[in-house]
Amino acid sequence: MSLILKEEIVYNRELVPDIYKLVFKSEYISKNAKAGQFINIKCCDGLNAILRRPVSISSVDVDKKTVTIFYQRKGIGTSYLSQKRTGDILDLIGPLGTSFNLSGKFKNIAVVGGGIGIFPLLFLLEQTTASHKTAYIGFKNKNYAVLVDEFKRNSHELLISTEDGSLGYKGFVTDLLAERTEQNKKAEQNRINGKKYDIIYTCGPEPMMKKVVELAVGSGVKSQISLEQRMGCGIGACLACACKIKSGNDWQYKRVCKDGPVFWGEEVEFNG
Repeated sequence: MSLILKEEIVYNRELVPDIYKLVFKSEYISKNAKAGQFINIKCCDGLNAILRRPVSISSVDVDKKTVTIFYQRKGIGTSYLSQKRTGDILDLIGPLGTSFNLSGKFKNIAVVGGGIGIFPLLFLLEQTTASHKTAYIGFKNKNYAVLVDEFKRNSHELLISTEDGSLGYKGFVTDLLAERTEQNKKAEQNRINGKKYDIIYTCGPEPMMKKVVELAVGSGVKSQISLEQRMGCGIGACLACACKIKSGNDWQYKRVCKDGPVFWGEEVEFNG
């Protein structure tokens, strides 16, 4: 169940240009949130940025009763949010939305994140009991690379890409995934070390997620994606965040905030 909460901020700092880490106290969310869910934040009072801003939950600490989120300063609402300081009160609703399927049958998993899409995947890696976890994270360049140490700690293998090659593999993170999935296919066929993933989870720009789903389908692997959409209410009432989801030979509209943000990859009708 989601609640309207007023929680105290304990940390709010810029990590790299326009990317902020915010930690707040919340016993309720730290105990009840699941990987893939989000909170809806009231960034400021008055008429400016009247709509709440959806932000994915990136980590929780049940013992300290804290929740960590990361957000990009991009517009009036998040600019106001970036000015909040330790001790200020955060007005929010959460946890909201659906969560990733972390079934115990998924033993060998991969997560694929691009840019700010990496943030909800960290929480997934913290919560899953999978026996082998591979993380693929992509950035524009090394100056925007964040949470590298955190992803190392929470995965068995970390692969990084940057578009300019300043850190890790040069190219898109989907190129890196394509190479590895092809290697896994050949290894499995030849009965040597290497096995295809049981599931691939992804979050990031829509073209990236579309490519991830295509690679997963081509390899006979399940996938789940976390869609990023502009939202109004965050509880499914306003229908501002509707997206196309396949239903048999047809499709229907689903609400990203209520029916998602997590969907099975092969069900999503991507634009283009």
